[in-house]
Amino acid sequence: MSNAPIAPAFDSVEAVSGALQRTGYLPSEEISTTVYLAAALGRPILVEGPAGVGKTALASAVAGALDRRLVRLQCYEGVDEARALYEWNHAKQLLRITAEQGAEWDELRSDIFGEEFLLARPLLTAVRSEAPVVLLVDEIDKADEEMEGLLLELLSEFQVTIPELGTLRARHRPLVLLTSNATRELSEALRRRCLFLHIDYPSAELEQRIVQSHVPELPDALAASVVRLVGALRDLELRKAPSVAETVDWAGTLLSLGTAELDPETVRRTLGVVLKHTGDIELAHRKLDLDRELAG
Repeated sequence: MSNAPIAPAFDSVEAVSGALQRTGYLPSEEISTTVYLAAALGRPILVEGPAGVGKTALASAVAGALDRRLVRLQCYEGVDEARALYEWNHAKQLLRITAEQGAEWDELRSDIFGEEFLLARPLLTAVRSEAPVVLLVDEIDKADEEMEGLLLELLSEFQVTIPELGTLRARHRPLVLLTSNATRELSEALRRRCLFLHIDYPSAELEQRIVQSHVPELPDALAASVVRLVGALRDLELRKAPSVAETVDWAGTLLSLGTAELDPETVRRTLGVVLKHTGDIELAHRKLDLDRELAG
């Protein structure tokens, strides 16, 4: 294991919950427990769940709770070492070579492959940081399998190897969160190195608390109606189910419209706030009995 110091732990699971709530994130007991263990043990967290349930927001909240910088690697198909770890500043190297024409290659090579010419990307930035950071590897399932191999050394030893410079070890062990929407199966080697946390859509009670924390002026009865209707929409076979953020957006929309009570006509006029595909809107119109759902 790396000699980098383990991130200072919270005093308790309850302390994690309180710290996250102060950032505006309302965690379940499972979330608070997993974050507590990750901080105490120095282990990464693999956070899986459908899009829009607060996986990325959790990383931001943890960084806020610990008063640390959040370093984010956004994964996508084709992301490679140069985008994730480091690359050399070739333009600057060429200028140095041009300026030192006539120099021996061995001397020049050691000169142009120094840290002055190194462009640190998120993974190397986290390793070299002078202060502890929270590292977010977002949507790892969108990256190619080769990216997982690149992460294994980092997650095992909190170090990276650059052939021209050698092995660089983390000054401080980052607290790492990897998120996945489970669009592809991740390797067992990667899973073994992580604590696992599945975040699903919150219970109606928790989602209503989230809505009211973000839209405190919304009447309780209206917040309950919004959450209940979003839950009914998620039970349909939609192309994209409404996220928690979209529930909050819908609540804010209704507040902006001065809506006192959710009725079928208002739902039909504003459904595009939570459903983003024509087929999903048409399905909701066909399948939902709005009078019954709104009556509770």
